[in-house]
Amino acid sequence: MSLPLDTLAYTNRLRKLPPEHKLIFAFTTLAISLSTHSLVQILISLWMGVWTVIYAKIPARVYFRLLSFTLVFCLTSLPALMVNGVAINNFPSVELDSFFGLNLGHFYIYISRSGSIQAWGILTRALASVSCLYFLMLTVPFTEILEILRRYRFPVLLTDLLLIMYRFIFILLKTANELWIAQNSRGGYRTWHSSMKSLALLIGQLLQRTLQQYHQFSLGLQARGFAGEFRVWHPRRYQPSQRYTIEAILGCVVLIGLEICRDAGIFTRI
Repeated sequence: MSLPLDTLAYTNRLRKLPPEHKLIFAFTTLAISLSTHSLVQILISLWMGVWTVIYAKIPARVYFRLLSFTLVFCLTSLPALMVNGVAINNFPSVELDSFFGLNLGHFYIYISRSGSIQAWGILTRALASVSCLYFLMLTVPFTEILEILRRYRFPVLLTDLLLIMYRFIFILLKTANELWIAQNSRGGYRTWHSSMKSLALLIGQLLQRTLQQYHQFSLGLQARGFAGEFRVWHPRRYQPSQRYTIEAILGCVVLIGLEICRDAGIFTRI
């Protein structure tokens, strides 16, 4: 089975850097993105995009497609924070918070200023955090992440569960794609009625095929004498880069400095 994300993780331009360095860098920027304001979070998103697309040479189409999933998920959930409603009699209590509103019967539906600010903060924080994790996922093979966790005494049971879950995510996607292609080639999605019927069949078949794949996977492990722990070998041929190390440290220092300046009110005085 071919895993496109694994292929990129093994063939990117930052492949020879020590995975510990990339892991520390990704989690440092993640911690910064979770504790800073929107400006710093936007800069983190752009900076991690430079590391992923320009330095690691990950195709921009793949990277922005992954980011679009996060963006769509956020855009479908953030309106719940932005749109509020009150009775017409309570309009004076929300007049200052209302950015735009409409009268619908006995209710006033409006876009909240405070809710919009909160939604914007959540959106920028989500994009910054996801960009850090995408950098790690697209530049470090998952087996190396598990090897680092085991080296630092992470429980073997949990690392094995992570490996199995990671593998079965792609098995699930591959099976769903094969079923969808088979149904689509037979005209299963020509009309709305046939689409709903085909979708129901796909979900049912997907569960059955996944259970079959799990059974085959279990038989394969038993046939190979599985002793309760997955062992993955890979050569440690890494070359630390002084340039990337200095750039990562300076970038994190600048981001933290921007947050300190904002808390000190320097930006407002300027």
